[in-house]
Amino acid sequence: MTTARTVHVSPDPERLAEDAADWLCRRVAETEGRFSIALSGGSTPKRLYQLLAEPKRVTRFAWDRVHWFWGDERFVPPDHADSNERMVRDALLSHVPVPAENIHPVPTVGLTPAEAATAYARTLKAYYGAEDLSAEKPLFDVVLLGLGDDGHTASLFPGTAALAERAAWTAAVIGAKPEPRITLTYPALAASRDVVFLVAGTAKTAMVKAIFAGEDYPAGRVTTQGRMTWMLDKAAAGEDAAD
Repeated sequence: MTTARTVHVSPDPERLAEDAADWLCRRVAETEGRFSIALSGGSTPKRLYQLLAEPKRVTRFAWDRVHWFWGDERFVPPDHADSNERMVRDALLSHVPVPAENIHPVPTVGLTPAEAATAYARTLKAYYGAEDLSAEKPLFDVVLLGLGDDGHTASLFPGTAALAERAAWTAAVIGAKPEPRITLTYPALAASRDVVFLVAGTAKTAMVKAIFAGEDYPAGRVTTQGRMTWMLDKAAAGEDAAD
């Protein structure tokens, strides 16, 4: 299954983050009830999170009904400098009136990576209210993703066993990077209303072009039962991408 993509190009990384922040505010405002977001690490998402914490957006964001999850996490303590949880807390969650019970980080203390993946799957299933995913009921309203120079997204790296997972919602990824990772799998990412890739910089231009041309990289295998949007800055888009 493939998913048609919409491409939005912003002039520069700052405008890209601004556009993404405003889009997310609108998306939440269009809905009622619980709203779930799977977060990405990286510099472009970090700037998006910082912008959400600015006064002009804080006052129009429904913090009480938005639930925050992580698309992947390094297997380090939550106060570690490389922790995605720490980054999001420092950039956003510690500055806004979000209920503590709406924050659902990946557990990384006192567990093995495999145990952490299993525990996070339990968290997701408790929120979802079922053991199995249904096409009629998305797990996430929004999934935010980045793009690595090697074509990985979340912690779905080329050549890893997690790429073949079709049942489990989470996986431990060991050996791809110095530290183990916990990642959402393709089935969990696909159970979404909106998947949004946030990509900036000339270092990503070649990979964006390769994925758009249909070359086989992990990021290009992501599908969704909803909408797929790639939000790029001009540098990442290159001359062949269009707004």
